[in-house]
Amino acid sequence: MTKQRQLDDIAKDILKQNVCPDLAADATQLVMGTGNPDADIVFIGEAPGKKEDEQGEPFVGRSGQLLDSMLECIHLKRSQVYITNIVKYRPPDNRDPRVSEKQAFAPFLEHQLEVIDPKIVVTLGRHSGEFFFPDLVISRDHGEPKRLKWGAKNRPLVVLPLYHPAAALYNGGMRSTLKFDFAKIPIVMKQISIK
Repeated sequence: MTKQRQLDDIAKDILKQNVCPDLAADATQLVMGTGNPDADIVFIGEAPGKKEDEQGEPFVGRSGQLLDSMLECIHLKRSQVYITNIVKYRPPDNRDPRVSEKQAFAPFLEHQLEVIDPKIVVTLGRHSGEFFFPDLVISRDHGEPKRLKWGAKNRPLVVLPLYHPAAALYNGGMRSTLKFDFAKIPIVMKQISIK
């Protein structure tokens, strides 16, 4: 079975198990992920926003445009990476995802990562960073790659926590920080390949 078929099956499981029915009731659709299922790099955001909910793809609004430009800076295209969120339905009024919602979707995100089997996971924002590091402080830990043993198979994974692109939309000074941190992605990838 192809990786894409496996990812499609995860989406079907979410619908079948009626995960977060309150969120689902308010959302237009499930927003699973997009990109290359064989990607070496997976980006994980927090939850879909209004545009993402309408189009069924993560990071297609203003944050997504900024993400695309950051990818261009490191000579990557969206089609070369995989992009998803922890929570797969848009929270009402774009509020932060609740702990219970993140916990409900956690097994499905874990399954996505097992299928894709990336070399590096780049978390975008505090919520996705805390998925891997509960004591994460984004202002302290952004741009610092961390190795961990992860998942049921306890496999090694490198996670790079970054600010969410939305932060740079509301704070112009944050854009250079985000760009600087993004520039570390190819460096980390090269280090992983050497080891």
